[in-house]
Amino acid sequence: MKASLPYKYITSVKNGKNYVVFDYKDHSGKRKRKWVNTELPVKCSKKALKEAVEAIVAEFDKSISEGEIAVKSANAVPYAVMSDETASTMLLDDFFTEWLTYIKPNVARTTHLCYRKVSKRYMEYINENYPNLTLGQVNHNHIQNYLNYKLDSGCKGSTAKQYYLALHSAFAYAVKMELIPKHPMDKLVVPRAERHEATFYNADELNELFEVFKGDKLELVVNIAAYYGLRRCEILGLRWDAIDFKNKTITIQRKIVSDYDDNGEMKIFVETRLKTNSTRRTLPLIPHIEEMLLEKKKMEVKFKKACGKSYNKEFDGFICRDNYGNMLSPGYVTQHFHYVITRNGLKQLRFHDLRHSCASLLLAHDVPMKAIQEWLGHSNFSITANLYSHLEYNAKVNSAETIARVLGGKSEDKSEAEKPAEKKKTTRRKSTSKAASKTPPKKTGGRKKKSDNPEGTGESQMSTL
Repeated sequence: MKASLPYKYITSVKNGKNYVVFDYKDHSGKRKRKWVNTELPVKCSKKALKEAVEAIVAEFDKSISEGEIAVKSANAVPYAVMSDETASTMLLDDFFTEWLTYIKPNVARTTHLCYRKVSKRYMEYINENYPNLTLGQVNHNHIQNYLNYKLDSGCKGSTAKQYYLALHSAFAYAVKMELIPKHPMDKLVVPRAERHEATFYNADELNELFEVFKGDKLELVVNIAAYYGLRRCEILGLRWDAIDFKNKTITIQRKIVSDYDDNGEMKIFVETRLKTNSTRRTLPLIPHIEEMLLEKKKMEVKFKKACGKSYNKEFDGFICRDNYGNMLSPGYVTQHFHYVITRNGLKQLRFHDLRHSCASLLLAHDVPMKAIQEWLGHSNFSITANLYSHLEYNAKVNSAETIARVLGGKSEDKSEAEKPAEKKKTTRRKSTSKAASKTPPKKTGGRKKKSDNPEGTGESQMSTL
């Protein structure tokens, strides 16, 4: 966009074609928008698209100078803002294209990919059941019916909630830009996400897993996942400069994601924008992993020399590559992991469940939940607690033992305290009958006073647990 111009423009996709979209105000201050077709398909070269855009912009400038298009010279409004007339007649499909273009610079690539998938599936449903629906016609019934349809089709509550959140974000944008007067999802029933209890391996199962993956392309990846509980994208994003062999640390500071490029081809992208600030973390370098990394580095030098010019240097510096320098894609990791454990008859679980396995082992060995939060890179404590509190069985056992010891111990103390008193009582009876007749009631009363009190004492101790 050119800030010095009395208008703004972007390139956008509509009906499989690239468009140039101009946004401006006319002389009366009314917002206007003009879509110009480049006649180029989505899959076209950047050079061809650039030339087409420049030609269209030049033609638009000419129309302004010749008075064919009246444009107010004041600062143009953001391209995303449209007049009420345009919004009321805008097809919902075009709105989602606009929204996805607007948010792209401000969200992570994986988030944008998720939003694109949600928009596509939602529009498939809308086009089939409510053809030619405009943005101004959308109401909560359309969206509620769609969510109910997904749930009835076997969609999990957690997945339906992701659909809800994505659509809510889209229509919140429409309200913010004053395209619609109110949010159409205000009256919706939010899908309830069921609690996910992750599958995980115990220590013996993990050791068996390590044996199975010895010599495999994923050997290092699987070991790092189990020892550190890193996400798949974090492991693939590790570079040699993230490993400090001198100070024995490993730093998580980038990730690898798969997404479609501008030509519609699936590519691997490197991102330094991580999920949260807590995701960027430095951890101690575990000796076992250090040994594997040093061996990997040695083999990399060997294969790079053997392959010569045929060695792929596109992702030089990244650790998780094959012997020919090719980057391991996130999809390959997931698929190959499943293939290997199935072929070897191991318990079925997802690659991501190695992260849960790491957390469960730490919990089983009394590592505090707060320390596990920092180890896994969760943004707040509640995420860790919600995921793994059901695994914290040792803490429950300790609580049970503590309460049993506190309450059970009191009765034992009482019986032990009474024994010496009984001996004293017997001695005094032998010495003098008068003392024996007067003393027992006093002692009995004293014991009753003590025995009336243990519940109170127990309460004060219970309140401190």
